[in-house]
Amino acid sequence: MRASYAEILEAIKCSDGMPISDLSRELGMSYMGVKQHCLNLTERGYLMEWRVPRERRAVGRPEKLYRLTKKADPLFPQAEIGLTLAVFEGARQLYGESAPEKLLFHHFQELRDQWRAKMRTGKSLVEKATRLTDLRDKQGWFSRCHYDPETGFRIEEFHNPLAAIYAKYPNAIRMEVQMMEQVLGTKVIRNEASVGKGRKRIVYEIATLGMRSEEKASRPVQSEIRARGQGQLF
Repeated sequence: MRASYAEILEAIKCSDGMPISDLSRELGMSYMGVKQHCLNLTERGYLMEWRVPRERRAVGRPEKLYRLTKKADPLFPQAEIGLTLAVFEGARQLYGESAPEKLLFHHFQELRDQWRAKMRTGKSLVEKATRLTDLRDKQGWFSRCHYDPETGFRIEEFHNPLAAIYAKYPNAIRMEVQMMEQVLGTKVIRNEASVGKGRKRIVYEIATLGMRSEEKASRPVQSEIRARGQGQLF
């Protein structure tokens, strides 16, 4: 696939949909060049056109956006899901029902320690969150730090290479949030936002002074895992 196609797909991935004008400006490409690329990608089934409903249309904003289709999913980084799920199932059969979650818990503990070590130079919460976003991007997530006066400080993610694992073992979501809290040293709240056509964007609200800081820390998951099953994995 052409490099310019990849740039367009990556830019759209990190959005709820983009018009040609925004793509042209962000990528530094000509309007007509981007338009032709989008038409080609649409013909190949990787993009779809989406008309902004009249009631949601801001004055002066384009009516038509481009969004990714399901066909584009394999173009982005994916974990070795088939092998991982097979290993988890084997562990479950050998060591009991709680074995897969024990493995996941161990994974997030190791990830926490690795990322903490790489954040020692970060002084502020913004620096830490920005560094965390960069680290997650290198592992296949598509993330952005974002601040809005109304919604506060947050990390937005548009691609999750472990989505199939989270679907099979949803408790891993809570483990991940707890790991992020320990890395950042503050409360993290995870929300899912629909972006249409069954797609979701994950939003992590990062607690800062005066924003949800009074909420209790995430409930530890280790004791909950240990309470299930009798098999010993490690």
